[in-house]
Amino acid sequence: MFDTMTNTKILGAGCGALLLFLLGGWGAELIYHGAGGHGDGEDHAQGYVIEVAGSDEPEEEEVEVDFMEMMASAEMSSGEKIFNKCKACHKLEDGANGTGPHLYAVVDRAIGGVDGFGYSDVLASSDEAWTIENLQAFLEDPKGWAPGTKMSFSGLKKADERADLIAYLQTIGG
Repeated sequence: MFDTMTNTKILGAGCGALLLFLLGGWGAELIYHGAGGHGDGEDHAQGYVIEVAGSDEPEEEEVEVDFMEMMASAEMSSGEKIFNKCKACHKLEDGANGTGPHLYAVVDRAIGGVDGFGYSDVLASSDEAWTIENLQAFLEDPKGWAPGTKMSFSGLKKADERADLIAYLQTIGG
């Protein structure tokens, strides 16, 4: 077995290796980022701006695809998978509210139209319906479309995911 001196040598070697590793990291930081280091409130990014001929030309605009065209090619099976993000708060059974209102026959239903559910003021006072266009806008940015909504979900940023989800919801009780 090991005696006390051997154990001390092993511990000393480990501490020495750790110290060498930390000093090496500190030295590399000095070489690559300068003596100022991080955390001094200054930006230490290094680089050069290279002018390119023709860089004053405007960038090409992104081609916007009509959402209704996307709906025509939406995949309900994908929408069913995307609905998993909604399951924690919404149920699909008629009258079965969760944290959010049930989504049974939600497409073209009046916004704030589930009796007995405590909607936020902005949704409860709406005279509109959950049309495909309104669902698309709400699902993209709930708090932006309906400021003051109680829904804490940040939204679905991909248009194809929104189209797939709405296509799936159209099959539920519709």
